[in-house]
Amino acid sequence: MSSQARRILVTGAAGMLGRQLFAAAPAGATPIGTDLAQAAGLAAPGVDLADEDRVARLWSELGPFDAVIHGAAYTAVDLAESQVAAARRANVEACDVLARRCAHEGTRLVAVSTDFVFDGSGTRPYREDDAPRPLSVYGATKLEGEQAMAAAHPRGTLIARTQWLYGPQGKHFPRTIVAAAREKGRLKVVDDQRGSPTTTLALAPALWELTQRGEAGIWHAACEGECSWYEFTAAILDELKLPDVVLEACSSAAFPRPAQRPAYSVLDSSKLARLRGRSLGPWRSALRDYLALEPL
Repeated sequence: MSSQARRILVTGAAGMLGRQLFAAAPAGATPIGTDLAQAAGLAAPGVDLADEDRVARLWSELGPFDAVIHGAAYTAVDLAESQVAAARRANVEACDVLARRCAHEGTRLVAVSTDFVFDGSGTRPYREDDAPRPLSVYGATKLEGEQAMAAAHPRGTLIARTQWLYGPQGKHFPRTIVAAAREKGRLKVVDDQRGSPTTTLALAPALWELTQRGEAGIWHAACEGECSWYEFTAAILDELKLPDVVLEACSSAAFPRPAQRPAYSVLDSSKLARLRGRSLGPWRSALRDYLALEPL
């Protein structure tokens, strides 16, 4: 490889993960951002990745690219139940178009996916070769997007499934729950859904590494350990020294939602840890690191 900086296209660059990917860009890499949103600082704002002609122009105007980190997605889990076409366009059609372009250009594609491809009936952390069975439109479209990319660009697509993501500057669970705690002084949080809270601070460096090494296929990329949303909330309140907030556990039935969530969706990320020589770190330590950087 030449001494020139590697040019990496980052989709969804205006989002929580996209912004952290820019912040975590390693030496020798130049991230080039695109997003459907009209956000400041993007090389290519307003790009609909499901538009084949527009994606081709993206390469001709800003390419070539050494790799793509595809973080753009339709992530409104509950709205997807009634906005199926919109979810499919972003999570399936855009993935297919992007993967076919990457295959044509010989470009490595690292695509972010989700634990929602599983039904949550497991009793141990899900491995990459476990059979998916999504319960929601969001999960189904993300799985179909995975399959479309693998079919279109089998030798160059790496799927990185993550879960319970949060990080600086974004809208996410810790920020929402702390605001509610300070406003109300009392919280009721579900205790029958288990996963691995994962920070963009931990995930972004792993995605950058996947742009350079690792075989095509599926990779699980989440922090170590597991907890329920209730236990995650208790940890947040403890770290922020908010002992006076009354915290009550409840079942998911107490908060009915349009989209069904997997009850247990912990991801086994040992394959990625072996590749990198380290894991993304324990979820509680990652929470501490995040709060040290951005006190809520």
